[in-house]
Amino acid sequence: MRFHRGTPALLLLTATTAFFVGRSEAQAPKAPTKDASKAPAKAAPAPAAKAAKAPAATQVQANLGQLMKGILYINSNVIFAAQGTDPAKYPAAKDSSVSPDALSSAYGKWEAVENSSLALIEGANLLSVPGRKCANGRAVPVGNADWPKFVQGVRDAGLVAYNAAKAKDQDKILDAADAITTACANCHDKYREKPTLAERCV
Repeated sequence: MRFHRGTPALLLLTATTAFFVGRSEAQAPKAPTKDASKAPAKAAPAPAAKAAKAPAATQVQANLGQLMKGILYINSNVIFAAQGTDPAKYPAAKDSSVSPDALSSAYGKWEAVENSSLALIEGANLLSVPGRKCANGRAVPVGNADWPKFVQGVRDAGLVAYNAAKAKDQDKILDAADAITTACANCHDKYREKPTLAERCV
């Protein structure tokens, strides 16, 4: 009978382990049968590690004018541009990876119109974030009864544009551009078109 080198040692180790396990089981003391009410109180569990710091609430950085110029204005213009030139035929920039023109960028053509439409929809959500100020320092009138209606108008117009872009339909882009113009005018007529900057947002 052949044994591999080290087999006797392995058998000895196994037997020794079985001996001590069996011995420890045999000598294990039985649990006391005392009345649980008289048992000493268990030690309090160790305090849990401090939870990770919760992210700060939404922080407002831009005033309303900056938000309009940085998101809503430039993305509306992408949709307006698609009225006159079929985005599918829009010429690519010499280096599309750095083009400031969304339609000629690496994510250009109809995809740019889709993305700009979605930016309008998402940007509308930012119009109602508490704590934002108008360019003149007044609080954005988010509590006014008509504000949510104006904001919803922007969302709806963005959705019209998105559906037109998904369909790659320039005729529907004309409808979308009209919806965007109307949504913007509704709010601007009430809050922006004032004799002076100080009178806006009232």
